[in-house]
Amino acid sequence: MGSATREALVTSKDALAALGAGADLATADGLFAAGRAIGSSTHLSAALSDPAAEAQAKTAVVDRIFSTQVNAHALGLLKTVASSRWSNETDLLAGIEEIGLRAASISAGAQGDIEAELFEFGNVVSSNNELELALTSKLGSTEAKADLVAKLLSGKASAQTVSIVGQLVQQPRGRRIGELLRYAAAIVADQQGLAVATVTTATPIAPAQLERLERHLAASTGRQVKINQVIDPAVVGGIRVQVGDNVIDGSLAARINDLRLKLAS
Repeated sequence: MGSATREALVTSKDALAALGAGADLATADGLFAAGRAIGSSTHLSAALSDPAAEAQAKTAVVDRIFSTQVNAHALGLLKTVASSRWSNETDLLAGIEEIGLRAASISAGAQGDIEAELFEFGNVVSSNNELELALTSKLGSTEAKADLVAKLLSGKASAQTVSIVGQLVQQPRGRRIGELLRYAAAIVADQQGLAVATVTTATPIAPAQLERLERHLAASTGRQVKINQVIDPAVVGGIRVQVGDNVIDGSLAARINDLRLKLAS
């Protein structure tokens, strides 16, 4: 991430924070829809990410195209995003999506558990090859994928989760579905002041051990930690912990693989 993008993202998050509870699900949906529209137009995405273009000119473009398509809060956030300098078009689209994810998280309030719903949906997809193909195939229409997500999650997940997953499958930008869901869950958790740890073991962890691990990770990250457990017999023994991009692999399978590599060298 370039310095321009980092600054633009801070400015955009500050604008979202200023809305407070005004950031509702319609705001998130508006940002997602606008991001998809911008991403589908090479001319529009280039114009809005052009570092040489005047901020006023870019906000005028946003106003002209989206003023009747999204609510006032989403429009204001889009103008803030467009008036900022992004390192490239990809970062611009990623920025719009992230602000949308954060708006969805805010709209869920303290009762929402979007991160857990995204994790569970990821488990469902990863265990069903046909479903994963249906959601990721380039042959299917984006609308059909969004409809499938809505049917699968109807009555089982919050409106925020349905909106987020619908966005992810409609605008994957080259990312695999598992990566998309982990990324979205991490953004949602960060907005809630949490860190997400994916803990993989061969058998379930005892509650007391899980609590100790949670405290340890919280002390290490400086944040309250939400643990997602993954049971995978392939790890044989030990534990694998991933928090964001950081991985601690103390599994027996990893140690065996390390030994094989040393013997082969």
